[in-house]
Amino acid sequence: MKIGADDVRHVARLAELAVADADVPVLARELEAIVGLVEQLNEVSVPAGLPPVIMGPAAVPLRADDVAPIPMTRRAADLAPAFEQGFFVVPKLGGLAEE
Repeated sequence: MKIGADDVRHVARLAELAVADADVPVLARELEAIVGLVEQLNEVSVPAGLPPVIMGPAAVPLRADDVAPIPMTRRAADLAPAFEQGFFVVPKLGGLAEE
């Protein structure tokens, strides 16, 4: 397939790319090469009975959308050296401790 300068400018405009006029011939050759590679896919032989494209499963089972907290293996009180009335107790900083 022949790709011209107008095609390159059109694709660049669709992709919202600024293309310098000096780059248009290079891009046209590169796009022609890409299209040529894609056209070669038509020449690939597919064994009889197989679809040309291998699709995924027809349906994928979805998990239930349950919103719940992740259960902890241990209680929060077991994770801290000091735990009182639902709060972690942390020591005061050395310079701020009341005497």
